[in-house]
Amino acid sequence: MSIIGVIHLPPLPGAPRHTTPMSTIVDAARQDAITLTEAGFDAIIIENFGDAPFFADNVPPATVAAMTRVIADLADATDLDLGVNVLRNDGLAALAVAAATNANFVRINVLSGSMYTDQGLITGRAAEVVRLRDQICPDVVICADVMVKHATPPAGLTLSDAASDLIERSGADAIIVSGSGTAKPTALNDVKAVAKLAGDMPVMVGSGVTNRTIASMLEVAEAVIVGTATKVDGVTTNAVDPKRATALVKAAKKES
Repeated sequence: MSIIGVIHLPPLPGAPRHTTPMSTIVDAARQDAITLTEAGFDAIIIENFGDAPFFADNVPPATVAAMTRVIADLADATDLDLGVNVLRNDGLAALAVAAATNANFVRINVLSGSMYTDQGLITGRAAEVVRLRDQICPDVVICADVMVKHATPPAGLTLSDAASDLIERSGADAIIVSGSGTAKPTALNDVKAVAKLAGDMPVMVGSGVTNRTIASMLEVAEAVIVGTATKVDGVTTNAVDPKRATALVKAAKKES
């Protein structure tokens, strides 16, 4: 089993609400990484959470540069595996950051198919993403969301059909099942349904995991991605709370 923590970066240079100096952003991310490491997490994913409103596909070079700087620093701060998620759906940028920083995995919200989002219709670019991965960072694991949160599927698309396409046709290495939004609970039955289809492919839970649900989720899923539940006062944009993070790991291991 794997417990993956999340570092939600504040607005980065070029984002509408960017005010925090890069040195402060780096220091805060480093402290979150140290806290998650000491709490017993297995990996950390970093995302440009504060950059909303997001670009649908191609983020500006400033975003790529900022995320590369942060993650390169984190690689010196922790021995945990590191992941990259460039919101809203820039898988090519995520791979570029991963290649430059020796990160271990990327999360791509829409790898194949299409989803209706607050950025409009987003269509996956699996052909480009998988080819670029093979060219510049072949060991990086591609974790792909099925029916990603904060999005609505096209009419008639079922979870099983979307999952089957990801598993069989997208080049994904792992599948992420989530709830409807950040911190929204993921339905255990959805995780079970996707796991049944996935066979040997790892299935991950991508939102809403808490102390009360983590053990049951890890009975079915290979990994859980936990952000909000680890933060001070349970607020997504706050720093990681050492007590909350440690309690989550203990809850996972109690029944495992």
